[in-house]
Amino acid sequence: VQLQASGGGLVQAGGSLRLSCAASGGNAYRYAIAWFRQVPGNEREFVAAISRSGGNTQYADSVKGRFAISRNTATRTTFLQMNSLKPEDTAVYYCAGKSTILSAPIPASQDTPIPADYDVWGQGTQVTVSS
Repeated sequence: VQLQASGGGLVQAGGSLRLSCAASGGNAYRYAIAWFRQVPGNEREFVAAISRSGGNTQYADSVKGRFAISRNTATRTTFLQMNSLKPEDTAVYYCAGKSTILSAPIPASQDTPIPADYDVWGQGTQVTVSS
Protein backbone atom coordinates (compact mmCIF):
# COMPACT_ATOMS: atom_id res chain seq x y z
CA VAL A 1 0.00 0.00 0.00
CA GLN A 2 1.07 3.62 -0.55
CA LEU A 3 0.08 6.69 1.47
CA GLN A 4 -0.12 10.20 0.04
CA ALA A 5 -0.40 13.10 2.48
CA SER A 6 -1.66 16.52 1.38
CA GLY A 7 -3.35 19.66 2.64
CA GLY A 8 -0.55 21.43 4.43
CA GLY A 9 0.10 25.13 4.07
CA LEU A 10 0.61 28.46 5.79
CA VAL A 11 -2.08 29.67 8.18
CA GLN A 12 -2.34 32.30 10.88
CA ALA A 13 -2.65 31.34 14.52
CA GLY A 14 -6.24 30.48 15.33
CA GLY A 15 -6.91 29.26 11.83
CA SER A 16 -7.72 25.82 10.48
CA LEU A 17 -6.35 23.29 8.02
CA ARG A 18 -7.49 19.85 6.94
CA LEU A 19 -4.88 17.27 6.06
CA SER A 20 -5.68 14.25 3.91
CA CYS A 21 -3.99 10.87 3.70
CA ALA A 22 -5.01 8.89 0.64
CA ALA A 23 -4.26 5.16 0.69
CA SER A 24 -3.83 3.22 -2.51
CA GLY A 25 -3.25 -0.44 -3.13
CA GLY A 26 -5.41 -3.51 -3.06
CA ASN A 27 -5.42 -3.99 0.70
CA ALA A 28 -5.48 -0.32 1.75
CA TYR A 29 -8.75 -0.90 3.60
CA ARG A 30 -6.90 -3.03 6.18
CA TYR A 31 -4.84 -0.20 7.59
CA ALA A 32 -5.08 1.74 10.82
CA ILE A 33 -3.78 5.26 10.22
CA ALA A 34 -1.85 7.63 12.45
CA TRP A 35 -0.53 11.14 12.04
CA PHE A 36 2.87 12.13 13.37
CA ARG A 37 4.71 15.42 13.10
CA GLN A 38 8.33 16.42 13.16
CA VAL A 39 10.26 19.62 13.64
CA PRO A 40 13.89 19.70 12.43
CA GLY A 41 16.17 18.49 15.19
CA ASN A 42 13.37 16.79 17.10
CA GLU A 43 12.02 13.28 17.09
CA ARG A 44 8.84 12.48 15.23
CA GLU A 45 5.92 12.80 17.65
CA PHE A 46 2.47 11.29 17.71
CA VAL A 47 -0.50 13.51 16.89
CA ALA A 48 -3.60 11.35 16.30
CA ALA A 49 -4.64 7.87 15.21
CA ILE A 50 -7.70 6.00 14.06
CA SER A 51 -8.32 2.28 14.02
CA ARG A 52 -9.04 0.30 10.88
CA SER A 53 -12.74 0.19 11.72
CA GLY A 54 -12.84 3.90 12.51
CA GLY A 55 -14.39 3.10 15.85
CA ASN A 56 -11.40 4.10 17.95
CA THR A 57 -9.45 7.34 17.92
CA GLN A 58 -6.58 8.62 20.03
CA TYR A 59 -4.98 12.04 20.35
CA ALA A 60 -1.85 13.54 21.82
CA ASP A 61 -2.64 15.71 24.83
CA SER A 62 -1.30 18.74 22.99
CA VAL A 63 -4.00 18.54 20.29
CA LYS A 64 -7.02 17.22 22.19
CA GLY A 65 -10.06 19.38 21.65
CA ARG A 66 -8.49 21.09 18.63
CA PHE A 67 -7.77 18.29 16.15
CA ALA A 68 -10.11 15.60 14.88
CA ILE A 69 -9.21 12.49 12.91
CA SER A 70 -11.70 10.72 10.68
CA ARG A 71 -11.75 8.37 7.74
CA ASN A 72 -13.82 7.71 4.65
CA THR A 73 -13.65 3.97 4.04
CA ALA A 74 -15.18 4.29 0.58
CA THR A 75 -12.38 6.54 -0.68
CA ARG A 76 -9.73 5.07 1.67
CA THR A 77 -8.85 8.57 2.81
CA THR A 78 -8.08 9.64 6.36
CA PHE A 79 -8.47 13.26 7.42
CA LEU A 80 -6.95 15.36 10.16
CA GLN A 81 -9.03 18.47 10.83
CA MET A 82 -6.86 20.96 12.68
CA ASN A 83 -8.59 23.91 14.36
CA SER A 84 -7.35 26.67 16.65
CA LEU A 85 -3.86 26.21 15.27
CA LYS A 86 -0.92 27.50 17.27
CA PRO A 87 2.62 28.40 16.17
CA GLU A 88 3.86 25.33 18.05
CA ASP A 89 1.85 23.15 15.67
CA THR A 90 4.30 24.10 12.93
CA ALA A 91 5.92 20.91 11.63
CA VAL A 92 6.03 18.43 8.80
CA TYR A 93 3.05 16.13 9.23
CA TYR A 94 3.29 12.48 8.18
CA CYS A 95 0.58 9.88 7.91
CA ALA A 96 1.50 6.30 8.65
CA GLY A 97 -0.28 2.98 8.37
CA LYS A 98 -0.32 -0.44 9.94
CA SER A 99 -2.29 -3.40 8.66
CA THR A 100 -4.57 -4.84 11.34
CA ILE A 101 -7.58 -7.08 11.69
CA LEU A 102 -10.94 -5.32 11.64
CA SER A 103 -11.55 -5.49 15.39
CA ALA A 104 -8.03 -4.47 16.42
CA PRO A 105 -7.42 -1.37 18.54
CA ILE A 106 -5.10 1.41 17.48
CA PRO A 107 -1.58 0.00 17.10
CA ALA A 108 0.41 1.30 20.04
CA SER A 109 3.24 -0.44 21.90
CA GLN A 110 3.21 2.31 24.55
CA ASP A 111 0.53 4.56 26.02
CA THR A 112 0.51 6.45 22.74
CA PRO A 113 1.66 5.21 19.34
CA ILE A 114 5.29 5.55 18.38
CA PRO A 115 6.71 5.63 14.83
CA ALA A 116 7.97 2.04 15.11
CA ASP A 117 4.35 0.84 15.50
CA TYR A 118 3.69 1.74 11.83
CA ASP A 119 5.38 0.35 8.77
CA VAL A 120 4.01 2.36 5.85
CA TRP A 121 4.64 6.10 5.61
CA GLY A 122 3.52 8.97 3.43
CA GLN A 123 5.88 11.66 2.23
CA GLY A 124 4.91 14.43 4.68
CA THR A 125 3.19 17.77 4.26
CA GLN A 126 4.42 21.06 5.75
CA VAL A 127 2.17 22.96 8.14
CA THR A 128 3.30 26.44 9.13
CA VAL A 129 1.35 28.52 11.66
CA SER A 130 2.32 32.17 11.90
CA SER A 131 1.83 34.20 15.05
